[in-house]
Amino acid sequence: MATKKAQPQKEVKTLGRILTGVVVSDKMKDTAVVLVNRFVKHPKYGKFMQISKRFKAHDAGNAHKVGDKVEIKETRPISKDKYFVIVTK
Repeated sequence: MATKKAQPQKEVKTLGRILTGVVVSDKMKDTAVVLVNRFVKHPKYGKFMQISKRFKAHDAGNAHKVGDKVEIKETRPISKDKYFVIVTK
């Protein structure tokens, strides 16, 4: 009977959520508010509804302006309300 060596486990790093939205406010320093829309099927009635949510995202250097379509990626908390970073698109 041959014994197998224990192979080291590969560390799988989970990436945060990546969402697509539109910048609706850029008045704060290094922060932009991004509006993310998604369609969700109602559990009982089956109708699709549009759900909108606003996320504060870190925008170093205030590079994005109102109306820009951006991708945001979840990251460690940067401040009380800010846990997304804008990924250049």
